[in-house]
Amino acid sequence: MALAAAALALIAAGLLPAAAGAADPPETSPYGGDPALAGTDLYAFVSPDRHGTVTLIADWRRFDGSTAGSDPLVFLPGANYDINVDSDGDARPDVTFRWVFSEASQRGGGTTPATGGPVDSLDDPAPLSKQTYTLTEIRDGRSTTLLKDAVAASSDAGPAAIPRATSSPTAASAAANGTVSQSRTVPDYPALRRQAITPLKGGGQSFAGQADDPAFLDLRVLYGGDLSERGRDTLAGYNVLATALQVPASELAENGDPDKNPVIGVWSSASRPSGRSGQGSAGGMEQGSAGGMEQVSRVGNPLVDRVFAAGAADAFRASTPDRDAQDKALIAGVTDPELPRLFGSTYRIPVPAAPRNDLVEIFLTGLAKDAPTLDGTVAPIRADLTSQILNQQAQRSAFVPSEQLRLNLSVPVTGRPERLGVLAGDDQGFPNGRRLTDDVVDIELRFLEGAGQTGRRVSRLAAGDEVDANDVPFGDTFPYLALPHRPDR
Repeated sequence: MALAAAALALIAAGLLPAAAGAADPPETSPYGGDPALAGTDLYAFVSPDRHGTVTLIADWRRFDGSTAGSDPLVFLPGANYDINVDSDGDARPDVTFRWVFSEASQRGGGTTPATGGPVDSLDDPAPLSKQTYTLTEIRDGRSTTLLKDAVAASSDAGPAAIPRATSSPTAASAAANGTVSQSRTVPDYPALRRQAITPLKGGGQSFAGQADDPAFLDLRVLYGGDLSERGRDTLAGYNVLATALQVPASELAENGDPDKNPVIGVWSSASRPSGRSGQGSAGGMEQGSAGGMEQVSRVGNPLVDRVFAAGAADAFRASTPDRDAQDKALIAGVTDPELPRLFGSTYRIPVPAAPRNDLVEIFLTGLAKDAPTLDGTVAPIRADLTSQILNQQAQRSAFVPSEQLRLNLSVPVTGRPERLGVLAGDDQGFPNGRRLTDDVVDIELRFLEGAGQTGRRVSRLAAGDEVDANDVPFGDTFPYLALPHRPDR
């Protein structure tokens, strides 16, 4: 019974797919009934193929299987999709990158959903549904438009609707056998997505569109409280909506100097007009009587709202990092988390004693030998890596503990990333930012059992969830995300 209740809670939180045809009432659904605003995961890493730049990826709307045979999924028009960067550690954004999407226009004003033939380019009038966006940089209270009317990648709506290219994949074998090679028309969705990568002045790039869900994990570990069910990637075969940005590191570091001030904090957030009723991902923005914007989503470190703030997840998602130190539910969840006690009772293993200042350091202050703690004790993890107090021009008196995904820009890119990141001696991995290949569930399970303090892993939990990589490989260039899934591919 407890497991069933936990599973229902995870369905409501967007962590498990609901049964076919099921839907939450908008007034009780997370994210205010707007699933397209549901932040899923955030990634921040030094670009492996473009030194001196940083890649930031925010994913939205989990458990989209495919658009083939259904209405294409789109970003919520008029909402704010933000990636925020705190350079100085005061828990407030020093720069915000904001995507705002248009209404999804149908093919040439047509009255039927048919595309009228395969799409050849993003400028083609044939796409089933097309969205444009404005990308704005907000810095020191001033807004600068970086892109206007940029086109988001069209959803991969099936082999008859996507772009096509002619190729001769059997030419070599035909020549070897003395036969005539036959050209054939094949789907070319990758070419369409490449067109959606839009350059920015100063050497950056932006992307928005559908992609394979890059997270990999067996969520049964979290709602079961033990490892008896594991080894199945819950997210395999599903897609997300993604906003991605690649910018020079100097655009993110305090005073524009990543050499002196290499540590930044990052979180994503999504907001909609206040008073709006939830209309789903493709519904229009229904304005209420109240003005302004209402934040309904927030993501920093992975799984924080589900593991450390599960009892007040909606409040956490609506909050901002500068309020975290006063968030009693969040602080209690970090300093005395429930999951280690569940594992302890199941496996009869020691439960690390509260208060968990090691978790405070990992999730709220960043790693530093003299990182501030909530109770005035010495920081237990003796490593200088991810706290903004390490910046040469940091003002310690202005530092505010807060939940952010922190990244040290000065750590060299490794040629062979370790999936367990810092715990495996790879200082470029999580919790130093988050790369697509970082196995964050296994890393966080080890942290919850005290590996940050001891450097040792609990043998009975060593295998983790047994999902160690994504179901499809990632790309080598921006936006690095794998192509979206489609049932016929």
